[in-house]
Amino acid sequence: MRRSECLQAVYPELADCVVVTIMGAVAAELYALGHRPNFFYLEHAMGLASSLGLGIALARPTRRVVVLDGDGSLLMNLGALTTLARYGPPNLTHVVFDNECLLSTVGGLPTATAAGADLAAIARGAGIRHARTVHTTDEFGAAFRAALAARELTCLVAKVEPVGPSDYHLDLHLLENRFAFARALGGAAGA
Repeated sequence: MRRSECLQAVYPELADCVVVTIMGAVAAELYALGHRPNFFYLEHAMGLASSLGLGIALARPTRRVVVLDGDGSLLMNLGALTTLARYGPPNLTHVVFDNECLLSTVGGLPTATAAGADLAAIARGAGIRHARTVHTTDEFGAAFRAALAARELTCLVAKVEPVGPSDYHLDLHLLENRFAFARALGGAAGA
């Protein structure tokens, strides 16, 4: 399955969520579907989307928070899984698009998942009870909607093809994205 198809399948549900994306192809593909003020594109901070999502989920417990991550990014900060499990925010859904390579940063160098590392099993081992891997777009859409409805910390690993846009540039001023996102959260941009 393709990551872009997964994003398109759940795009309507993202309207009512706070969304944090990692850099590169994930951000570019979400942006291509249509930017919303509740989307934050975490550029130049590989490995930290889940940490930022956790902070937002804890600070805004009444808001649904969705983190759109990648396998390479998560592998850079596996300790985030134990921290997510420790705090267990019920309003956080962590989506990991696993294409088994570092496509956005070094052009396709394989990650540990290409050699068999199972990110959903690692998440469960870290203490995240609701962690699973999906392989089709229909399965992804159903699992994503179930995660939002369950109101429990969930890690959803989507096995996707290693393809992405050829240009990862966002036609968006990132500083303005920060301010608009803060306004969408209902807080001051400097807070």
